[in-house]
Amino acid sequence: MRKPFRFAALVAATALIAGGCAAGGGSTDSGGGDSVTLTFLTFETPNLTAAYWDASIKRASTKVPGVTIKKLVAPSTDRTAYAKQLAGSGQLPDVMIAVNPSGFAESGQFAAWTDEELSNYDSPKSNPIGGKVYQLPYNTQPTPLVYYNKDLFAKAGISAPPKTYAELLDVSAKLKAAGINPIVVGGGGKDTFASAYALIAAVGADVYTQTPDWLPQRVAKKNKFTDPKFVGAVQKVADLAKAGYIDQAGLSRSYADTEQAFTDGKGAMYPMGSWYAAGADAKKPPFEVGVFAWPSDDGKGIVPAYTGGGMSVSSKAPNVDLAKKWAKAFMEDKDNLDASVKADGSIIAIKGYTPPSDMGPVYQMTVNAYQKAVQENNVVNAFTVETGDQALPPGVADQVFAATVDLISGRKSAQEVSALFDEQFDKAAK
Repeated sequence: MRKPFRFAALVAATALIAGGCAAGGGSTDSGGGDSVTLTFLTFETPNLTAAYWDASIKRASTKVPGVTIKKLVAPSTDRTAYAKQLAGSGQLPDVMIAVNPSGFAESGQFAAWTDEELSNYDSPKSNPIGGKVYQLPYNTQPTPLVYYNKDLFAKAGISAPPKTYAELLDVSAKLKAAGINPIVVGGGGKDTFASAYALIAAVGADVYTQTPDWLPQRVAKKNKFTDPKFVGAVQKVADLAKAGYIDQAGLSRSYADTEQAFTDGKGAMYPMGSWYAAGADAKKPPFEVGVFAWPSDDGKGIVPAYTGGGMSVSSKAPNVDLAKKWAKAFMEDKDNLDASVKADGSIIAIKGYTPPSDMGPVYQMTVNAYQKAVQENNVVNAFTVETGDQALPPGVADQVFAATVDLISGRKSAQEVSALFDEQFDKAAK
């Protein structure tokens, strides 16, 4: 993930060029009129398969006559890095989903959404950049919650999930004493992001709860990652690893293998985004899954979350208006939204939407955990996931993920990791 230009990327970009695409990746119909071919950048995961995307594209296209879509699949889940690679060769796709607008918007590469175009969305001002919104905010994702194996909890004599951080440590100690790996993580190869969910949770519980605008303050140089409060959150993750509560061998796993490891019972707790709920309901593990919010010291269940993830449109698309129309048709189609909920555990943030009535128990528990946090005012931003004016500078999240692997493995201390965050932040912000 987030590597220099890969062979697969080169092949895909070359294919676009060979296809005669116009600037921005699309091409206009030689006959004129409203007929247009648009390139659409997406990505695939164990939940979001090729069949899922093909069906969703077809549904949207039936609502917007005159648009033909050429699907382009990022070679990894890091679609933002891939979009940057394509933009560097003059082949920025016309329509993109879940691509971080930072950098693209400021350089004029993305078209802003108008207030009218955002009128159907619950949070129309999510993630603004200079006061404008460049990504349809269709989906809220708690990132992370903690999914847990109730059978392994029972085997270790644990009757309920932890409600305080001290209880989380106690639960972890009991699991380890019973020969059970407490916390499942990943981080291998391109998927270093799979190591970072405990860190995101710790920063949310210990830093963002007290200072919700901590990252904007960092942009304004009012604080540092090496300040005691932030280092303390990082230290908690280091301590979990040092105590053997995070299986360091898991750092070699890909994201997909990490999910499979939890499903296979190779660990009791799995800090992960809400999208895991869809997989757990679709392919039920051989145990009952529970869910809880990462606990703070004082017992608040803190839920880092992000609302966004939708379509962005290139300002150089051959027909920006039609590209926007197609993007909104994709995002607001009820069947597409239902498919997103079922495939990826989405919590839809579009007015009037209700999820399918047959959603499984893990999804229902996920939504309930999020709604409980909303009611108790315990929702915070998700560190590294923020976009817009509150985002880390481009590329810094990648450094955070790589450093977290070093933190968990013991190659770097909490102080060293925090200092690296400051160094990379300042370098990227220049």
